[in-house]
Amino acid sequence: MANNKVEPREIVEEMRGSYIDYAMSVIVARALPDVRDGLKPVHRRILYAMHEDGLTHGAKYRKSATVIGSTLGRYHPHGDVAVYDALVRMAQDFSMRYPLIDGQGNFGSIDGDPPAAMRYSETRMSRVGEAMLQDIGKDTADFIDNYDGTRKEPVVLPSPLPQLLLNGTLGIAVGMATNIPPHNIREVVDATVYLIDNPKAATVDLFEFIKGPDFPTGGIIYNRKEIIEAYSQGKGPITTRGKAEIAEGDPSTGSGQAKKTQIVITEIPYQVNKASLVEQFAKLVQDKKIDGVRDIRDESDKDGLRVVFDLQRDAHPQKILNRLYKFSDLQKSFHLNMLALVDGLQPKVLSLVEILQYFIDHRRQVVLRRTKYDLERAKEREHILEGLHKCLADIDRVIKIIRGAADREDAKVKLMKGFRLTEIQANAILDTRLAQLARLERQKIEDELKEIREKIKEFSATLASPKKIDSVIKKELAQSQEAFGDERRTKLVVQGVGEIAEEDLVPQEDTIITITQGGYIKRINPSVYKIQKRGGKGIMGMKTNGDDIVEHFLFAKTHDSLLVFTDSGKVFQAPAYEIPEATRVSKGRGLLNFFEMTSQDRVMSVFALGKEDADAKVKYLLLITKNGIIKKTPLEDFKSVRRSGLIAITLKKDDGLQAVRKTTGADEIIIVTKRGQSIRFREKDVRPMGRTASGTHGIRLKKGDEVVGMDAIAKSSNPPAGGSNTKPQDAHVLVVMENGYGKRTALKEYRLQSRGGSGIKTANITSKTGELVSSCVLSGEEEDLIVISRKGHVIRTAISSIPKISRSTQGVRIMKLEAGDKVASAACA
Repeated sequence: MANNKVEPREIVEEMRGSYIDYAMSVIVARALPDVRDGLKPVHRRILYAMHEDGLTHGAKYRKSATVIGSTLGRYHPHGDVAVYDALVRMAQDFSMRYPLIDGQGNFGSIDGDPPAAMRYSETRMSRVGEAMLQDIGKDTADFIDNYDGTRKEPVVLPSPLPQLLLNGTLGIAVGMATNIPPHNIREVVDATVYLIDNPKAATVDLFEFIKGPDFPTGGIIYNRKEIIEAYSQGKGPITTRGKAEIAEGDPSTGSGQAKKTQIVITEIPYQVNKASLVEQFAKLVQDKKIDGVRDIRDESDKDGLRVVFDLQRDAHPQKILNRLYKFSDLQKSFHLNMLALVDGLQPKVLSLVEILQYFIDHRRQVVLRRTKYDLERAKEREHILEGLHKCLADIDRVIKIIRGAADREDAKVKLMKGFRLTEIQANAILDTRLAQLARLERQKIEDELKEIREKIKEFSATLASPKKIDSVIKKELAQSQEAFGDERRTKLVVQGVGEIAEEDLVPQEDTIITITQGGYIKRINPSVYKIQKRGGKGIMGMKTNGDDIVEHFLFAKTHDSLLVFTDSGKVFQAPAYEIPEATRVSKGRGLLNFFEMTSQDRVMSVFALGKEDADAKVKYLLLITKNGIIKKTPLEDFKSVRRSGLIAITLKKDDGLQAVRKTTGADEIIIVTKRGQSIRFREKDVRPMGRTASGTHGIRLKKGDEVVGMDAIAKSSNPPAGGSNTKPQDAHVLVVMENGYGKRTALKEYRLQSRGGSGIKTANITSKTGELVSSCVLSGEEEDLIVISRKGHVIRTAISSIPKISRSTQGVRIMKLEAGDKVASAACA
């Protein structure tokens, strides 16, 4: 074993040591940037190889394969694909805020398209990239041996700008990662100059200049306080959003020419793939997480990014945009982690102040070393000029000595002896052609000597004064700012983005909800129904198909929660604003789009629950079936209704829900039947029950009769609550009959009775009037009545136009119906 030079070792020790070596190699030589020039080794080597090959910004483009070959062969013994990927990223204007490479050809796209093969694309350094190597030949950087010891490569570049902040970086090492965003050059330079002048400044002080990240893709960043905290600690989240605008359509034009309402996205968050983002949008629409989108198009071209949503006429643009932010990468958190190598070896999480301070220290060393180099070269030139100046007094003799000398060494000795020159001065004269020596002018030599001595004085003063070094740094920063500076692309919003509730995006306003027997629902602006005289024919309210008629007609607020009760005794819930607003003649949309009910379910009752109900001390929901069974259930039991629905009441086989009302627990109840019977009793006669209970008798019905309406009336000592929001002393009962007749009767004509009785007559039902279809309790005469027929005609008439008459009368004509038409429903506004 010993002869083969194999030594046994514990595998744990070997693994530990080898893994540490591997980890340090990845950290130092692959994944993390140096805080001084902001570059990883591969980027630095690519730029230096291009510098050696003369690929400056003014040079001709050269094949990328040539650059990759030079980099691999001289400095970077790794895979060519990884090196080409690094080169490509430095040329992408959507990845780098200030690209370091000027590429010609296909270098990929924001859609994630791959770049062309390196044999096709061409490249050279950009102006910013060229500036990174400025003065590298003036001993401004330390050099080390390359991987095989045949060349020298720079440890760090003498960059005149803090590249780590300007272009940021992303890298995953072993056990650590870095993620630094790009910034605006003007802001970073101003902050650097301020820190030079104010070395004790805090991060918050620098935010007078640096507003936050400035991404090449633009977008919006939020929450200045959160951003400052992240930059102070060197890590933390920054909320970013794409830029989107709502282009409103023009409703004044005809429907065939109306301009569509659109959402137009022109900027997206940094490092988001546009094609993938558009796919996310399409899936959200497909999965019905977003409603109201007619079409999505990617209209991006060479002039810029543009993704367009065409919206349906009844869509809520702001609501859709809010959902795009919530469910897609149109809003994203950039997780700041400013990890970089300090002194080329130590990985450290740095604050904004620390990054700039390390850069300033680096630039001080660069300027110091460059100035020393320039001073030495200036002194060398001064020494040579002094020798030339001595020789100018007798230039003919100098020429004669050179011509008469046996060789160069003989000439050098004679010049040194004859003119008291040093060896360096003599060699400089001998290196000059005789014709040039003959043309030397004393004045030019004296002028250049004076200029050189001024520079020597200036360089010496700079080296002797740290303030002068800082002045040079600030001057060069200003020059770079002037040469490369541009406007900020990313907008800063001082406040946090927060979680936007969808109802905050929808105005609180009156609305009408209608549901048809065929299962279609829509929302209408009440203003489309103008008040007409009692007895009119009305206007077309909607186009019905076949036997489909409007069964439910409800006044609500857009922020109300709709509770929809079906014949199977289940209840479903949805915000009113989620129901798309439609025209008065449109059919609406299927209930199955909003509620997880079956096609066999039939809506028997619907009502709105608003925020004002809490102020009105609403405590219960009162449910009445068509067979007169009543049940009172605490409102709390309906506060969180699942999308799949909940059981609201247990029904007998031949029964179904007819109406639901809100109550305070101390109201009075009135029930009306289609055969003209009614009963009024106290709510306290009905005890509270659970959701799944069956209820008790509210009114006893004769054969063939059924309930058509129920209302709750607040007592005078209680705030109004119930469905009518009225008080007994000034209330009236309004009834509407299927042949278009109706009337008002004072509530005081309906005496209080015990629950469960057969009640008293509320209207005289004849073949002329037809059976009752609706009833409501109202106060005053400021309200309106809206009646809708089975054929879709709607009339809106003032309550004051309907006469007040006794209980046992037929009423007056409210709506004139066409032959074969009947009143389907009515509601008080």
